[in-house]
Amino acid sequence: MQWNVLTRERMPRESSSAPASGPALLAIMCACVVLVVGMVAAINLAVPMLASSGLRPSASALVWIVDSYVIVFACLVIPGGAAGDRFGRKGVLIAGLVVFASGALLSAVAPNIAVLLLGRALTGVGAAAVLPNTLAVLLHAVAAERRGPTVATWASMTGIGGVVGNVGGGAILSGGSWRWLFVAVVPLALVLVVLVALFAPVSPRHDRRLDPLGTALLVGASVALLVGIVEGPEAGWGSTVVIAGFGCAVVLFALWVFVELSVEHPLLDPRVFRSPELRSACLGMTTIFFGMFALFYVNASFLQYGKGFGVLRTGLGIVALTVPIIVGARRVGGLVRRIGADATIALAFVFVGGGLLGLSTCGASTPYPAYAAWLVVTGIGVTLALPTLSAAIAGSLPPAQAGVGAGLQATTREFGSALGVAAVGTVLTARFSDLLPADLRAAHAPHTVAQALAVAPDRADDILTAFVSGTQSGLRVIGVAVLVLGGSVVAQSLVSGRGEQR
Repeated sequence: MQWNVLTRERMPRESSSAPASGPALLAIMCACVVLVVGMVAAINLAVPMLASSGLRPSASALVWIVDSYVIVFACLVIPGGAAGDRFGRKGVLIAGLVVFASGALLSAVAPNIAVLLLGRALTGVGAAAVLPNTLAVLLHAVAAERRGPTVATWASMTGIGGVVGNVGGGAILSGGSWRWLFVAVVPLALVLVVLVALFAPVSPRHDRRLDPLGTALLVGASVALLVGIVEGPEAGWGSTVVIAGFGCAVVLFALWVFVELSVEHPLLDPRVFRSPELRSACLGMTTIFFGMFALFYVNASFLQYGKGFGVLRTGLGIVALTVPIIVGARRVGGLVRRIGADATIALAFVFVGGGLLGLSTCGASTPYPAYAAWLVVTGIGVTLALPTLSAAIAGSLPPAQAGVGAGLQATTREFGSALGVAAVGTVLTARFSDLLPADLRAAHAPHTVAQALAVAPDRADDILTAFVSGTQSGLRVIGVAVLVLGGSVVAQSLVSGRGEQR
């Protein structure tokens, strides 16, 4: 299968005399990726702490605490790449790390939910400037023959980053406060600022105009979509806020397409998605991260509430997922050459979807080794998908637009992550509320475990049973969705391949 995309314009190619990269540069760029992606996963471990904290968040507020970072990250990552193309990738990367640290610090001292959400959004702005420019810096620095392995290594960091976020977050949160999670990342980001300044090469700038209107419409449409998904269980699916959220999302996405088709220099030309190969790659990446980060969201609470793990043990509990990524990432290219990209991606969806369905059968009494085995199955699918899909999207744009190309694949990842958290949180909340004892539900209408335990601590067994069942339902829905969407991706790719042969 050939992966390509017709771009609206082709910018001048960068000089081929870029300095050769060394292990130090690759390690620094990978550390930046692990930091910003790890923050997506680490916050999930803090959900039980946040739920029982003095902030008293609702079930929907908990999802927004997780997703405010992710959705800003997703929507601004393409502008972040474009800004790097125009103003200099090294400078934008450094600025992004500084903004990331500032947002984390604001989150750490937040006195209420509103300030915490503001800090999380600011951190997402910084992450959006960091992620695409790490790959752009590497693609400028490495020799052409090393770009394939470099992209594979960079792509694997996005999977490993989620696991590192869980383990590192668990270690930090074992100190007893969710605030320490945000405090800890500030010095890490500042150390990376120094290292990037010392080791990253300066790449050529390209006169690529930014698209603030298109960016604003994309952010607005995405937030409106999540409002509809997240607020449904508490506000009601027929409520004004939910209907308005979905309606605004449709209108704003339509306006975004109209604007992008009209401006001379669009942030992302919708015409590129005329290519079925590119559509398949982007949908595939969105689907993989939809499943993976839905798992991260429920895994942390399931192991803490359902199995009684401490926060550090919970962070370590996800490590089984990363074993295939570490062991097999560099072997995926050989598999693609032997069986083809279509078959590799099909296997990825089978493993991810099947692993999630397997995890949905695990309850409080399930031995951890059995739970870990299903994590390994899911990890195999992630391992097959990440380098294959990343290379496909990265290779679709010329080097001069490396930042935008990296931003496109990062957007699909983070948007999938945000949707996965929102979807599984919605199913979990609705199922949990329905399964609570009728008298408890009628008297207090709790939507989180912390709320329920606060008003009825003597009903802990009933509350935790409802929660575990809600977790199983959420994973089951996500697993089926991954298989269905994956089937659509593979079918579209096969149809496109037959069309090209004719």
